[in-house]
Amino acid sequence: MDNALYRSVSLRRIEAAHASEPLMQRAGAAAAAWAAELAVQRERPVLVLAGPGNNGGDAFEAARLLREQFFETCVVFAGDSGKLPPDAAAAYQRFVEAGGTTRNAIPAAGQWSLIIDGLFGIGLARAPAGHYAEWIATANLLATRDSCPLLALDCPSGLNADSGQAFQPCIRASHTITFIAAKPGLLTAEGPDHCGETRVAGLALTPESEVPADGRRVAIADFSSHLAPRRLNSHKGSYGSAGILGGAQSMVGAAFLAGRAALKLGAGRDYLGLLDPQPPACDLQQPELMLRRPAALLQADLTALACGPGLGSSLDATELLEAAITSELPLLLDADALNLVVSEGNLQVALASRGNPGILTPHPAEAARLLECGTAKVQADRIAAAQEIAERYHCHVALKGSGTVIAAVDGRWWINSTGNPGMATAGMGDVLSGLIVALLAQGWPGVPALLAGVHLHGAAADRLVAQGVGPIGLTAGEAIDAARQLFNEWVAGMAG
Repeated sequence: MDNALYRSVSLRRIEAAHASEPLMQRAGAAAAAWAAELAVQRERPVLVLAGPGNNGGDAFEAARLLREQFFETCVVFAGDSGKLPPDAAAAYQRFVEAGGTTRNAIPAAGQWSLIIDGLFGIGLARAPAGHYAEWIATANLLATRDSCPLLALDCPSGLNADSGQAFQPCIRASHTITFIAAKPGLLTAEGPDHCGETRVAGLALTPESEVPADGRRVAIADFSSHLAPRRLNSHKGSYGSAGILGGAQSMVGAAFLAGRAALKLGAGRDYLGLLDPQPPACDLQQPELMLRRPAALLQADLTALACGPGLGSSLDATELLEAAITSELPLLLDADALNLVVSEGNLQVALASRGNPGILTPHPAEAARLLECGTAKVQADRIAAAQEIAERYHCHVALKGSGTVIAAVDGRWWINSTGNPGMATAGMGDVLSGLIVALLAQGWPGVPALLAGVHLHGAAADRLVAQGVGPIGLTAGEAIDAARQLFNEWVAGMAG
């Protein structure tokens, strides 16, 4: 699968460079081919919603080709055919010349085998209005009523293809066929809930040979060069020492989860610096973890440090965090560490001044605090938010959530497509911190460690769900062993 992601403005440049090619016919053919697979109830007609722009042209092409395959179609179009863009107008003419007709409203009666959304695609950056809004709402209701697939062309109408923000109303597609290349908004924020199963139809183009991708979907290839089998002649010191600073009173479990994840992803030694004034003597489930007082942790011979799991907001936590940030260790900050950075200007200066950029892993509310804005603004454009945090704090960033966005200090960005709703549970962020710090401790550079940790975390949860563990009731601790198993498979795959 091509992992390049393109924003709308870049796609327009690609389309303009190929204006002489029959891109709309290719798009219609790709859509019709998948539609024919989906419309299995041949006794029912296919409902096609055609909009006033080029997305409508794609719909006319698909409808014409479906009619050639003897599918009964009902095409709804309320625009002025004389005002269609040239390619869409030509598609409309071909549809009419082949005997196709249109209606100006969705029929009140009838059941559908498939609904095709060809209203707006990537061409809408505001809430649908008027009869188009009514058609979108009706299409969603009919797909549910008739238990039929709803196929969106290029992008579900009402969804911002660049950001994943869903305006209201918005098509809730069961399937989306997107053209030329994948769009970031299909993969993050509300995009995955509105796109369903997504396929890319390249239309015989190779966009990366012409226009650089704006971003990428995370793939194992992004960090595979670091998936090296272990040498036989090695020892625990060969694989670094990971430190976890956290575990204040009543929150020791967060540090334990991070430490267990670091241990099982291969860090040679794993130290926990617990702020609880009466800490446990050991982790009875994982006695391999070495427990220290926080000051002693920072004096240990560490090769990477994660701060935040259960850290709390005490004065001691603030002073310890400052010492961690001003160290030269590869550093990850999460949870309470992020909130302390927001509240302490000196910590912000120290973080931005590090020669070796740190790693920040905020969820949307923490990202909003880092940016001094509301959570809704972060979620309205997750890519921009992650990039702004990376620039402001001179750190690599993983903005967690549906379609985690990774932004590097140098401006590059990725969207991760592994993971599922079972991860919406306490402790998952602590496990992610442990996975990433384990890779840092073993000498991985910051960006590959962040990409691998995020991708592995979600893939481990996906494997558990595939095995019947969740998504409901999936726990953070269960993801650790699954991550270990999957990571070893990746390494073995590189060796083989």
